[in-house]
Parts: sequence; C-alpha cells; structure tokens
Amino acid sequence: MTPYDDAPSQVTSRPALIDGFGRTVTYLRVSVTDRCDLRCVYCMAEHMTFLPKAEVLTLEELDRLATGFIKLGVRKLRITGGEPLVRKGVMGLIENLSRHLKSGALDELTLTTNGTRLTEFASDLAKFGVRRINVSMDTLKPDLFRKLTRGGDLAKVIAGIDSALAAGIAVKVNAVALKDDNAAELPDLIAWAHARGADMTLIEAMPLGEIEVDRTDQFLSLKDVRRELESFWTLTDSDHVTGGPARYVTVEETGGRLGFITPLSHNFCEACNRVRLTCTGTLHTCLGREDASDLRAVIRGGADEAGLEDAIRLAVDAKPEGHDFQIVRASAPAVARHMSTTGG
Repeated sequence: MTPYDDAPSQVTSRPALIDGFGRTVTYLRVSVTDRCDLRCVYCMAEHMTFLPKAEVLTLEELDRLATGFIKLGVRKLRITGGEPLVRKGVMGLIENLSRHLKSGALDELTLTTNGTRLTEFASDLAKFGVRRINVSMDTLKPDLFRKLTRGGDLAKVIAGIDSALAAGIAVKVNAVALKDDNAAELPDLIAWAHARGADMTLIEAMPLGEIEVDRTDQFLSLKDVRRELESFWTLTDSDHVTGGPARYVTVEETGGRLGFITPLSHNFCEACNRVRLTCTGTLHTCLGREDASDLRAVIRGGADEAGLEDAIRLAVDAKPEGHDFQIVRASAPAVARHMSTTGG
C-alpha cells in the first residue's frame, strides 16, 4: 500500500477549468524542487540560496494538488524542477501519479530534465508510463557545456538521452538560443538530435530572475534563426502539437521535427492552456507575470476537496491575458523569480 492509495483516482464530471478570457486550462507543470545539480548561466545565479525544507511541499501534498487539478480537467501533467530527478523519492511520486494514466483521467505524464540522472531513472520512468521527456542541452561542445552549466558533464547528459531512447521514451532536446555562445552551432545541434531520432526545440532567452549578466547581450530572435536555417534547409510548417507553446516545422533534409518557442519575438498568450505549480505550492497562472496563489496555505489550513477546488478555480479565473516579457538593456527582469523556482 502506498501513501496515496486513499486518494481518488477517478475524475467526476465537473465544469472545465476556464480562465477569465475563455481559455481552458488542461496542462499543469509541477515543480517538485527548486534545487538543481547544474547552474545554467541564463537560469540561475551561480551561488543560489535554495528553499528550506519546511517550505517545500511533501510528496503527498504534491500528489494531492496535482490530483485536484486532474479532477478539474487537466489532461497533461509535466514534472519539473529545478532538476526533478534530484528530489528524494520523486520516482515514488511519479509512480503514484501514473494511476491517473491507468484510470484514463490523464492523457500524458511527462518530465523536463537536464539529463544528468537519466541513466539511473530512464527505465523506471518508462515503466511508470512516461512516454516522452524534454532534455535541456544547449551545446555539443564539452567545454562550452561546462561553461554554460558552470561545471556540467556533457557526456553524462548524452548518455542519459541514449538511455531514455533505449527505454522507448521519446526525447525532445531543448536548447536556449544564445547569440554569443551557441548561435553558430544550432544547425549541428539540430542535425545531431534528428540523427538520434529526437525532436529539437529552440527557445528564446527569457527575462526571469536576477543573474550576473545582462540578457540583452545574449538574446537571439528565433525569427532570425529560422531565416538563417531556411537559407540551407527546407522547413515545412507542421500541425504537430504537444500541448505546449512550441510551433513546429519539419526539416525536410533531416526528416526531424524542429520547434520554436518565441515568448518575445512572437508571443503565444492567446492560446495559453498552462499553469505552473511551484514546489512551495504557489500557483503561477502566467510564466511572465508576478501573479501567485498560495495553495499550500489552502491544504495545510485543512481545506477539503471542495475548498481546494474553489481555490484553484479562483486562481485560474484571474489568469492574466498576456505576459510582461521584454528584453531591454539594463532593465530589471520582467519577473524576479528564477526559472528554477517557477519550474522549467
């Protein structure tokens, strides 16, 4: 018997979770920790202060909140961090959340990871119903990877990707486009991923959290990247969707899919179906705004299922129409919290 056996696994028929602008929320990203074993330069400060344990939700609380959203119509659940696989006991949480796949309440249970621990956990992820993951990797150059992650081992990440693929898990490699670091390398990175049978997604640098550098120096518009790629590749627009914000094309010469996530050069707010739950139980309904609802206080205050539902609906109803992202030299980031705190 697991700690979650008394939690209901079936979804009752209730009105959809709809925000104040008529968008239906079907996708929840759950951060299980703010900690990470890498220190990517665009994501966090080199010397981060992490949360005390008392502020972080227990695995049982994370399960209860995720289940509450699933009962209200969330069909896709993504586990994030920090780096989710550094959280002690996280595989037990994933195993127990997989009951919603078995019941049909959930269409997909997935994960975003930096790949450093995939060799250890890939087979169990597959066993628990994870069919697709995102792996963050910005370069194929070991020295540059070590620089961007402040000490990371590229070989370990590549071995993790190969372990996931061998376990039958589809992999999408995510890379942040950085003007001074990997811009010239992006075609090679795309071709490498496609040769392994993995999809590839490029992401514009986002102004989240104070870091040691000015992000304007590294911002690279994906409109310009696409224009450059089209000078030697044939990119055909695709109707492929994964529930997230990426817009996909097929690269005819490689046969693989390539996604573009463009929060600055072309935002995707009008069709946003996502909300994010941090490891402290704070619900952010917009990645690029400072909105926040404290669901930890709700459940630790003794709320029953109806009380939790009311709190979730109230928060989602206030979801803003769009984000505040912009890259402006010497300005404060649009959002003070780091990506590792929000959930990647």
